[in-house]
Amino acid sequence: MSENKKLLKATGIISSGTFLSRIFGFIRDMVIALIFGAGFSTDAFFVAFKIPNLLRRLLGEGALSAAFIPLFTEYFTVKSEEDAWNFASAVFSALLIILSAITVIGIIFMPEIITILAPGFYAEPQKFNLTVYLTRITFPYIFLISLTALSMGILNSLRHFTIPAMSPVLLNFSLIGAAFFICPYLKIPVSGLAIGVIIGGILQFIVHIPPLIKSGMKFTPDFSFGHPGIKKVVLLMAPSIIGLAATQFNIFIDTLIASLLTEGSISYLYYADRVMQLPLGVFGTAIGTAILPTLSSFAAKRDMQGMRDTLSFGLRFTFFIAIPAMTAQIVLSLPIVSLLFERGEFSRQAAINTSQALIAYSIGLWAYSGIKVIAPAYYSVQDTKTPVRIAVISMIANVVFNLILMFPLKHAGIALATSLSAMLNLGLLIYYLPDSIKRIDWRQIRNSVLKIGLSSAVMGTICSLAFSLQPYLLIKPGVSLGVWRLIWFSFVMLTGLIVYFGMTILTQSEEMKFLIDAVKSKMRVKPP
Repeated sequence: MSENKKLLKATGIISSGTFLSRIFGFIRDMVIALIFGAGFSTDAFFVAFKIPNLLRRLLGEGALSAAFIPLFTEYFTVKSEEDAWNFASAVFSALLIILSAITVIGIIFMPEIITILAPGFYAEPQKFNLTVYLTRITFPYIFLISLTALSMGILNSLRHFTIPAMSPVLLNFSLIGAAFFICPYLKIPVSGLAIGVIIGGILQFIVHIPPLIKSGMKFTPDFSFGHPGIKKVVLLMAPSIIGLAATQFNIFIDTLIASLLTEGSISYLYYADRVMQLPLGVFGTAIGTAILPTLSSFAAKRDMQGMRDTLSFGLRFTFFIAIPAMTAQIVLSLPIVSLLFERGEFSRQAAINTSQALIAYSIGLWAYSGIKVIAPAYYSVQDTKTPVRIAVISMIANVVFNLILMFPLKHAGIALATSLSAMLNLGLLIYYLPDSIKRIDWRQIRNSVLKIGLSSAVMGTICSLAFSLQPYLLIKPGVSLGVWRLIWFSFVMLTGLIVYFGMTILTQSEEMKFLIDAVKSKMRVKPP
């Protein structure tokens, strides 16, 4: 099997798990919107959940994965399996100590942390105290999910993607269960969601233990910090943490500014981001996760041509999904938000406000997805400094864009600023690629994007026209308005998919040809 087919297969596995997780994530958010709406308690909970998520991305899935996977792959490729497991054990042991300290310190100083990260809450003591309380409950999630992220990194390095891809579903199950079976019985109902976060973190870690054992991992505690690989991880993580801190700082700048706007602004941005994360997570993040071990393997073998081919393939397929997804979310923003959230305490005006943020976020979907593919190219050659410089520039640009756009566009301006800074980030990442990697066939990528853009434009036009016909169609007696909306929306989306794939066939898209060939190869019956 060619490397591109292996990459596509791995991406398919991760995409399937991510899609399942996102579906249950939407159900989770629909449940939260139904029970709590968009206001006082949800603003507090979303901030409380964002803070441990920030540290998770910095110390767990972000900097640690970027530093650990290339080194772990190198140990397996040029050293021995025993050396690789000793290295993994040393990193695991170090994490236990570091994360324990961070968790305790964070819980103690939580009021100061909330004052810095959500200053708009300080003027409202009730909301401020609730946020501190909820964050102290959720904060140990950083300990659990960072260990989970290391486990996922080990399995991904060994090309075992199924369990890591499926495990995030457990967090959504936990939060949905907490909303129905814990929240109603507590004096502060929303605190049940915080408890659900911790339960989800425990489940996510436990589920990775059996496949790690099956893969041959032998955990040997090593709390000496003396393993030479630890020093390399720290040296690679340090600039990655700074770069990821800059990226996550953008998110908290958004939260900070939104806390100064009208009540509900944080929730509008949160719900819009959740919708935007579906295509980003299902394919952009999925291919970024799958491509790092592949690029790291090529880097360890010094196979630069293999890296270039894989990077080109990854970018083209990412745009093949991201651009039509961006188009659909822009054209159908309000119907999507209304279908998902407009019920219970989530009003029509909240749906309109959320859809405005969704449009602004969606404008940058192709850039967010491209970053997921380009950044691993730097990590695979153990260059974590260049992405840091670029992230800092993008962070500064995001702040400037926020200040310019927040007044005329309110919360939508905050989302648009995020999109613009992502475009800048992607452009700089491409510009500063090492020459050994940068010499990929950009003409092929440009031609693919033109065909994809044309196909997406036709699809968007047809979807818009099709959805505009809804008011003129009679609702079948006995069918509720909500069910009818779901049926018609499904019809419009199916029509859009048919139009898009039809257009990519007409324009002779290389990505569509590859997909068709892959499906034919999969379905072909081997002779006895």
